Amino acid sequence: MALGREAIVRAALDLLDEAGLDGLTLRRLADRLDVRAPALYWHVRNKAELLEAVAARVFADALADLEAPRRGEPWPDWLADTAHRLRRAALSHRDGARVLAGAYLAHALGRPTELALRVLCDAGFSPREAARGLTAVYAYVQGFTLEEQATAAIRQVDAERYPLTAAARADLSDHDTHFDHGLRLLLSGLRLSRLGRTGPG
Repeated sequence: MALGREAIVRAALDLLDEAGLDGLTLRRLADRLDVRAPALYWHVRNKAELLEAVAARVFADALADLEAPRRGEPWPDWLADTAHRLRRAALSHRDGARVLAGAYLAHALGRPTELALRVLCDAGFSPREAARGLTAVYAYVQGFTLEEQATAAIRQVDAERYPLTAAARADLSDHDTHFDHGLRLLLSGLRLSRLGRTGPG
């Protein structure tokens, strides 16, 4: 295998899936690539830079083919679909949400961010409102997937002491439904903020 940055990132993703974020070390990555650890430093200066590259790859894989809404597609549906893409990308890798949350992604956000801001501005939001709304949606996706990957299945609940929690146990364990419900609440609030404002944003 030719040792290049892309090969290193792909190998790091494989190691991440096997060993998790805490097990992803430059030494173990070098062993996987059958090279000495110093050879990696020609391509990544340290683990922090490696994780940024890994996060950028996950993000790019999720949104590489992102396009503007289809004719007649409501902006909340488009934004919800984009949020679902990001969640699926984070969940497709062990500790994927931790990797995305801990990385500086400015170099990977250009086109998707510009497109999302344009969609919101075309829907009537000011640039400031669009930026704040988009940040809120991204933070929701990140926070939810962090908890989803970090939290084990809900333990057995004492139904006599906590009857409502016990009754809600199955619903709380349905992460897909839970995520979609919270996302729709957030998008509904974003829509109402635009409809209800009385002055420029």
